[in-house]
Amino acid sequence: MKYISYIICLLFAGQLAAQQVPAEPQSSPILIKNATAHLGNGEKIENSVIAFEDGKITIVGDARSTRVDESKYTVVMASGKHVYPGFIAMNSQIGLVEVDAVRATRDDREVGFFNPTIRALIAYNTDSKVTPTIRSNGVMMAQVVPQGGRMPGQSSVMKLDGWNWEDAQYKADDGQHLNWPSPFRFTGWWAEPGAIKKNDNYGTQMDAIDQFFKEAKAYLEKADTETKNLKFEAMRGLFDGSKKLYIHVSFAKPTMEAVLWAEEMGITPVIVGGKDAWQIADFLKDHDVNVVLSNTQALPSREDDDIDQAYKNAKMLSDAGVSFCFSMNGAWEQRNLVFQAGQAVSYGLDYEKAIEGLTLGAAKALGIDENTGSLEEGKDATLIIVDGDVLDMRTCVLEKAYIEGGQIDLDNKQKALSRKFTEKYDIDVEND
Repeated sequence: MKYISYIICLLFAGQLAAQQVPAEPQSSPILIKNATAHLGNGEKIENSVIAFEDGKITIVGDARSTRVDESKYTVVMASGKHVYPGFIAMNSQIGLVEVDAVRATRDDREVGFFNPTIRALIAYNTDSKVTPTIRSNGVMMAQVVPQGGRMPGQSSVMKLDGWNWEDAQYKADDGQHLNWPSPFRFTGWWAEPGAIKKNDNYGTQMDAIDQFFKEAKAYLEKADTETKNLKFEAMRGLFDGSKKLYIHVSFAKPTMEAVLWAEEMGITPVIVGGKDAWQIADFLKDHDVNVVLSNTQALPSREDDDIDQAYKNAKMLSDAGVSFCFSMNGAWEQRNLVFQAGQAVSYGLDYEKAIEGLTLGAAKALGIDENTGSLEEGKDATLIIVDGDVLDMRTCVLEKAYIEGGQIDLDNKQKALSRKFTEKYDIDVEND
């Protein structure tokens, strides 16, 4: 029986893995005219002109004052439309998980507790049928993150287009991830919460982290080592600032402890989760820490929190001057990433700041903001054209999308099924 179940899982996984044809490289210059351009850096141009060539943006300006020889370009008229930088999904499992309930389609974790050698990069699946559904809502790039244990491994930044992981990689091994222990532990589950109790092992867990990092740092400071320690070798870059440490932590006190500990180690930290970041916003601002916010559409963490606290976090961090971006856990869930930002706008966050939280804010957290994340001359031509408000699920219709100048196919399995059954029932009605 178990072999039959295994075969069924494999067949099911195969059904879900049809090759997506990647975009061809940009072959001719393109000019987008008269759209409202949301630049991703907090600015907006009501009537814009944007040009790109060989995958790079060459012109960004006001159409009323910028002179352009249109004969050199393929012109896209976008009156009444909106142009945004391609969105970046932070802390995702895109390409690592196909169906949550089918173990054979999940490749997001390994056994063990400290696994800095694990690379999400080489497990990334460009054939995923989930990815096109995410692109259809404007997500063009993703930080792909392994899961499990205290240190699950190294993430990589991927373009959501390519024949294989080598094609799709944008920034390989951008940083290590650390699941910071909580001083509390929760009993029960989300539908039936129990009591919050003290974590008696917190000190021991912290000592284990501290010892592992100190040993790695001492190892890497040696000019020559007789025997290679692969786990410590994988930590290269953390202590010289060329890689970041993404610390997954939510509550205020352990967040402060994590930031101060990282600084003592000479490490550049990025806080992932940050449910209590609003409580220590001044501290995060003073220490110049980027925050990757967890789901905006979420329940409060504690009984005495405001019921809408998660909705307000982004606004409160923005007001304090903290650099932040939005995120969601999981793979297929990333198609709703833009609506997390939309929820924050409805609770007071400035619209352009919300767009920045999906684009340049994420690029800054990843250390790729010099090349992408905003509509600026010299940056990658990774952008989308939308009819309607991209943050509003009722009006958002993505019409065109480009990754480094190549126009990608926005079709997906869900759209194909919609067409199929719409046609089916239209025919049935006519026959009746």
